[in-house]
Amino acid sequence: MTVVPVTSADLDAAEVSWFAALCSDDYQFLGVPEGDLRSSWEHCSDIVKTAEAQGFRNILCPSSYQVGQDTLSFVAGCAPVTDRINMLAAVRCGEVQPIMLARTLATLDHMLKGRLTVNIISSDFPGEKADSAFRYQRSREVVEVLKQAWTRDEINHQGEIYNFKGLTTDPVRPYQTGGPLLYFGGYSPSALELCGEHCDVYLMWPEKMEELAGRMKAVHAVAEKYERTLDYGLRVHMIVRDTEKEAQEYADYIVSKLDDEYGRAIRERALDATSLGVSHQSKNRDVADQYGYIEPNLWTGVGRARSGCGAALVGSTDQVMSKIEEYKKMGMRAFIFSGYPHIEEAKHFGARILPNLKTCSLPHEYGRVPKETPATPLGNGVRR
Repeated sequence: MTVVPVTSADLDAAEVSWFAALCSDDYQFLGVPEGDLRSSWEHCSDIVKTAEAQGFRNILCPSSYQVGQDTLSFVAGCAPVTDRINMLAAVRCGEVQPIMLARTLATLDHMLKGRLTVNIISSDFPGEKADSAFRYQRSREVVEVLKQAWTRDEINHQGEIYNFKGLTTDPVRPYQTGGPLLYFGGYSPSALELCGEHCDVYLMWPEKMEELAGRMKAVHAVAEKYERTLDYGLRVHMIVRDTEKEAQEYADYIVSKLDDEYGRAIRERALDATSLGVSHQSKNRDVADQYGYIEPNLWTGVGRARSGCGAALVGSTDQVMSKIEEYKKMGMRAFIFSGYPHIEEAKHFGARILPNLKTCSLPHEYGRVPKETPATPLGNGVRR
């Protein structure tokens, strides 16, 4: 198995994160909406507070137009009700004018006292069908403007989409020196180029281990070109119980009332439904065995009722621990888990797995800011 060098290679700890189901993606039975589990401030903030109490180090707050809540407003609301967990805010590049976005994120970073991380997303907007290369160019320019806003006295950017000259960055300075860490996922050449040059953590959706290793190797080659190294992460669902049989039975249980036509409608309503990454998740289901597994303990049934991340680790405590250790040996240092229902499954994971894992927040050091534009101390601190 290919092992890819990582930024935090000296760490034997991992950043273990959970998922705030902002986009109406919480169920007892997949594809069967329940009032108490629908996206609301009360329910989703309870997920965040539960994850913090269980010891998760970060939580992904996703973004969607069709369903759910506004991500950045939600993250702001979580600032006064949390004090340890980091908030990974998903940002669809281009939805907010980039200089205004820089100000918003800097403000959130101060509200969270440096607990903000950002998931950079390139996707169509409602009513839009844009070429992939255009979407990634838009994201590239947004990221470049953000970095100027967070590390320089002026913003001077001339691009294909955005043009700014001589705009002051005072007081658009985040709490963290150099700005929040940027998490990123994407499979196309344009995506890998953007991540390798500008982002900090390359996130993947679940596939067979050899395919994950290939993706890590590809983005590592791009980062090397820019004299950078990255951290690597996996976004995957989780069903962990005392025995494998119990976990498998629960996996069957949560899809036992799923209507496949309704599941297809859920998948197709997502703005990223036709993306390359989603197509790979669909392919996983096509090649899975009769029970939905593509390799030991990796079950694709969850993807029948959601777009994006479409597989779950299913197994006993020992099996799930072993799988996580295998991923860590490959070079992964960031994990974003989720499960159904999210509060209950966070407690299962918190009781069985977290006590056996050394966890951390990913470091902010190791030359993440380009050498030609070094960050100066602009805020009150750096990430823990």
